[in-house]
Amino acid sequence: MSKSIIMTDQDQNVVRPAEVKQLVELLQYQDGSIVSRVLLKNKGGTVTLFAFDVGEGLSEHTAPFDALVVVTDGEADIEIAGASFKVRQGETIILPANRPHAVRAATKFKMLLIMIRA
Repeated sequence: MSKSIIMTDQDQNVVRPAEVKQLVELLQYQDGSIVSRVLLKNKGGTVTLFAFDVGEGLSEHTAPFDALVVVTDGEADIEIAGASFKVRQGETIILPANRPHAVRAATKFKMLLIMIRA
């Protein structure tokens, strides 16, 4: 269920400030993979765009900071501390710090992951 994440070459090139971009153009799906692109990274946190092929996912893990998931395309099943949630395009869910969570794409699925380090 969980494959490695492909970090695109663009991961090292954070989107420049004061530049308008279409989210749909920033990251493309890749067959059988999860790809990501960092849009913003600083001492306060990160904003990362992910694209999951159908059936791909992140196995259960924890993170030391709260994270906000914003679904930009498709739908996914997210489990947080044993509770299951279905999230769809236009919806959001918070992944609380230090609570186990996992993500699995029910369809091709894109999300913004906003992690706050405070």
